[in-house]
Amino acid sequence: MATAYTTDSRFARHTLPNHPEHAGRLHAIAQAVTESGLLERLVWVEPRQAEQDDLLAVHSAAYLARLEATRGHSLVMLDADTYATGESYDTACLAAGAVLAITDVVLGGDATNGLAAVRPPGHHATPNRAMGFCLLNNVAVAARYAQRQHGVERVVIVDFDVHHGNGTQDAFYGTPSVLYISTHQSPLYPGTGAANEVGEGSGVGFTVNIPLPPGVGDAGYGAAFEHIVIPALRRFRPEVIFVSAGFDAHWADPLAQMALSLSGYDSIVRRLVEQAAELCQGRLVAVLEGGYHLDALAYGWANTIRAFLGDEGCDDPLGPARAAERDIDAVLRRIQAIHHLP
Repeated sequence: MATAYTTDSRFARHTLPNHPEHAGRLHAIAQAVTESGLLERLVWVEPRQAEQDDLLAVHSAAYLARLEATRGHSLVMLDADTYATGESYDTACLAAGAVLAITDVVLGGDATNGLAAVRPPGHHATPNRAMGFCLLNNVAVAARYAQRQHGVERVVIVDFDVHHGNGTQDAFYGTPSVLYISTHQSPLYPGTGAANEVGEGSGVGFTVNIPLPPGVGDAGYGAAFEHIVIPALRRFRPEVIFVSAGFDAHWADPLAQMALSLSGYDSIVRRLVEQAAELCQGRLVAVLEGGYHLDALAYGWANTIRAFLGDEGCDDPLGPARAAERDIDAVLRRIQAIHHLP
């Protein structure tokens, strides 16, 4: 099993001191990956800039023009939470292009799976708007690219960031060829992702939202994957699986109130590796989204690399959550009924 990898020091050019989404996030990941000896075992993929046509497959020309207009400005607040500096647009294009480069390697057969440690993150960026720290929707751009450039007909995006990926949902809400599955805390920013948001028109049934109350941890996430995510994957039978990998559902994360441990994250990642092997020749691409406790983020990403490589074991120095976990059986039964899952 060959695992491809990409990242770039230029992602640090988009940063804002004291903002949760800062360059130190990737610095922590790079240190963990290097010190663990994992980097030398990966197939290195050089990132590239995404082309305008790649971005226009998801984002409007008017939005891209507004984003490009931030070039040369010291700081532009695109909304209350989302910033751009003079180099942010080019950095975001590089992040999206890095995911396309990994997609080429995996779908071209030079690696079984791959990971892209990129920023700024993407899953809140809608076709027409930056929001939630996100400028370009990296995963959505890659999903469309896989269809346009590689002839893939059925794409799955599994999003386990603690926040609902409203931008990714918006991009594919009327699309039957892309199955979007999201586990997320609810209520929480951005306030979307209700269980009855299932798609529209020909896309009805191809958006699967799993909103979970605060306090859900390893057992609840495991049950959500067992009873909803995996049956939905098997029914859809994707040709490639993309993962919006956010590590902010960890119990130590400062921006949410979920209770996943690093071991819990490792378990759900390994389930996705297993499903990719069963359904789509192992073709699995993980793209970094959120995660704002630097240790949880760094260890979580390194554990994900180990799972992609097929290594056994999980490094979890932070241990389990301390509080009792919420029961979500009724929540999961309702979602199963909405999507006619066994």
